[in-house]
Amino acid sequence: MLKEEVQSALNTIRPSLQADGGDVDLVDVTEDGTVKVKLKGACAGCPMSQMTLSQVIERQLKSKVPGVQKLVAV
Repeated sequence: MLKEEVQSALNTIRPSLQADGGDVDLVDVTEDGTVKVKLKGACAGCPMSQMTLSQVIERQLKSKVPGVQKLVAV
């Protein structure tokens, strides 16, 4: 259930990443609420990717999906 909610939330974030030539894939959601994602395209090599992860993706996920505890890029 949590994984589906996270995927749905990522789908709302994805268009803004794609507008800049990047994307994000959901890799896994653990039982303790850790979300593992993989940045793709321009996001993968971007020097601002850590800020995108913490300030954009993680913040959005935590606000939309109550079970999310942290976000990790793999």
